Amino acid sequence: MHLVSWNVNGIRAIVKKEFVNNVREMAPDVLCLQETKATVEDVLDTCQLLPEYKVFANSSKARKGYSGTAILTKEEPTNVSFDLGLDDHDQEGRVITAEYPNYFLLTVYTPNAGEGLKRLDYRQTWDIAFREYLQWLMRRKPVIACGDFNVAHQPIDIARPKENYNKSAGYTQQEIDGFSGLLNAGFVDTFRHFHPSEVKYTYWNFVISGREKNIGWRIDHFLVNQKFLPKVKDAFIYDQYHGSDHCPVGIKF
Repeated sequence: MHLVSWNVNGIRAIVKKEFVNNVREMAPDVLCLQETKATVEDVLDTCQLLPEYKVFANSSKARKGYSGTAILTKEEPTNVSFDLGLDDHDQEGRVITAEYPNYFLLTVYTPNAGEGLKRLDYRQTWDIAFREYLQWLMRRKPVIACGDFNVAHQPIDIARPKENYNKSAGYTQQEIDGFSGLLNAGFVDTFRHFHPSEVKYTYWNFVISGREKNIGWRIDHFLVNQKFLPKVKDAFIYDQYHGSDHCPVGIKF
């Protein structure tokens, strides 16, 4: 099985680029998307360009054209659910969970702490609720959680750690602790497990031409619970693919 996750920064924008060709080249069995910035209907309509996939989409109820997630899968899941089941966290279309016979696969677009860290308090409540949701799933069967977690966990995961630490959304101690909480709950950061010292990023700021200068962040992740780890063969960062300010990430198991 080959799973891929990609923050597309607007699905209607990225399909005008090489998105369909890129997906066919990677040929994932399941493709998880974040930041679709579209209604469910728009996502389903756009994804007709990839008829080999069944499509499940979640969109923001609070703000149109904001946030949003999708799962494109070749195999029909046994069940699909949306959000966390908590009103405080279910307004922005940030989570989809697909259940398969032997595991749960979840795509997440974690809330950004925002300009001036205005949403950092909310982000901390999200991190706790999300971790508890994953732990609840894990009691039933193995869990694979992928997406844009909006956090660089270690200095190796960010090009300028000193300049950004406790100043920039995605690299505050509170967010780092939130991600550590997931790892302490029994999850493994697959890329860092297989590539402990490799410097590779998944997000670059367009404004500062971050990609050209390789000033980036590794904030897109595939987590699996510890018991599932022996099945995972490798984890990838597909930074050869453009079209968004993020690149795809993947695992094979």
